Amino acid sequence: MKPVTFLAAVLGLTACDAQVESRKAAVPAEQAAPAPTAPLTAAGPAATVQPDPAENQQWAAAVVELTPLTRQGDRTVKLFGTAGGDPAMNGLYTHVAFFDSPAEGWRVFRIGDFLDYRVLSESPGRVDLEINESTMDEASGDIGSQTRRVIVGWALATDGSAPATVTVTPAQ
Repeated sequence: MKPVTFLAAVLGLTACDAQVESRKAAVPAEQAAPAPTAPLTAAGPAATVQPDPAENQQWAAAVVELTPLTRQGDRTVKLFGTAGGDPAMNGLYTHVAFFDSPAEGWRVFRIGDFLDYRVLSESPGRVDLEINESTMDEASGDIGSQTRRVIVGWALATDGSAPATVTVTPAQ
């Protein structure tokens, strides 16, 4: 093909797509980049805040992943992972937590130590997870990785209370 013919063909094809501008306008507002805003200006004296003295708050600062489970009816349930251990060998301590009551707080169950997890599906009393985790060959000491699936399940109490136990079942 002659260079001039090729250039004419490319220019002709790009001119055919006249709807580019209309597709740009069709981007949903929640996907559009937020408009830049000016920095805030102080409107009063600053309040000095001291560190929380409660020892049990230390682990809360280690939360690195949070997944609310939204198909559990009126029950508030979440998966969360805290950073801990050796990051070369897993290190995401993964939990499922159920809000029991204002007086009782959360009932928390540790379901494993992984590299990460992904929710595959969720239904009342159940969440299916894909787990990525480190493995070690005991004979050679070589570190590898594997992906597996598990079903995390619990009984739904008729009185709305948090479950007493949770099961973690291997799955395909």
